[in-house]
Amino acid sequence: MVDYIVVGFGLAGLSFIEQLEQHKKSFVVYEDRSQQSSRVAGGLYNPVILKRFTMAWEAHQQMDVAKSFYEGIERKLEHKLRYPLPVLRRFNAIEEQNLWFEALDKPFLSQFLSPDLIPNTNKGLDIPYHFGRVKDTGRIDVKQVLELYLTYLEHKKCVQKESFEYANLTIHEDGVEYNGVQARHVVFVEGFGMLKNPFFNTLPLYGNKGEYLIIESAALQLEAAVKSSIFIIPLGNDYYKVGATYDHKDMTATPTVAARVTLEQKLKTFLNVPYTVIDQVAGIRPTIRDRRPVVGTHLVYSSLHVINGLGSRGVLIAPTVAKQLYDCIEEGVPLTQEINVNRFYSERTSN
Repeated sequence: MVDYIVVGFGLAGLSFIEQLEQHKKSFVVYEDRSQQSSRVAGGLYNPVILKRFTMAWEAHQQMDVAKSFYEGIERKLEHKLRYPLPVLRRFNAIEEQNLWFEALDKPFLSQFLSPDLIPNTNKGLDIPYHFGRVKDTGRIDVKQVLELYLTYLEHKKCVQKESFEYANLTIHEDGVEYNGVQARHVVFVEGFGMLKNPFFNTLPLYGNKGEYLIIESAALQLEAAVKSSIFIIPLGNDYYKVGATYDHKDMTATPTVAARVTLEQKLKTFLNVPYTVIDQVAGIRPTIRDRRPVVGTHLVYSSLHVINGLGSRGVLIAPTVAKQLYDCIEEGVPLTQEINVNRFYSERTSN
């Protein structure tokens, strides 16, 4: 008998499991590595949508939670996983500079946007109109976080490296049973794999394929993440992550030639130095129709729960929504309607 079965292990899964760890709850995790969106993510924590110079949804609150969360994970795993990293927005025209200064007057943005234009000093970049700098940003090594935490769970003998077979789940009034394991609750954190889940596959989940290049360039010597039409994110040792693409049609996790061509074309519009493509990675971001996470409890089965739809900002969002779901299940704290799964159940019952 355990308190929880957790199905899936990306950023949402890790964040919820850490809540269970902190509250000394017992659990078993089922993970088959079928979903890769967290492992290939850029890993930036940045509260600002740099295309429009607006605050990302609830990002000012999520930043505080995320920082504390990842600091705790670092201490727990005894490994450096957070890397402070300036984020510089390349301006394409004077008009964009003006929009940046207008954004400084918007709520919350003034604490994150620098009022100073940053001149470019890197000869490897073509930046004719300077940069704007986002403050208090950085990078999480998401792949390493997940691998190290999974190893930690393996040592605790609470991971099953296998696919979860929904047909083998028996639901009782006071919990569930799965292949001989009894539990009070099941939390599904499956990313795009939720479409195969018979309990939650009616939710409006849409895939958004993202691809990144990993390049090497000894000449670039870049110490900040640069956002133009795409991001260049320093990884250390002359390696950089470049991306990403957004494809709503191709729902395979296989890297494509078309995405590489697109990324290289965009990269060459502002990169002046040679580079070598070392790798290309792809994953399907789970996105909900209204661009908000979906969190909460099944309409019929009170022991089944879900966290999904974190999109491209899982690094920031996951720790917050995981805590909210835990508090809802264990303490009865209501979820905000903006993320509550019942917003879609309400639509169906009203129709």
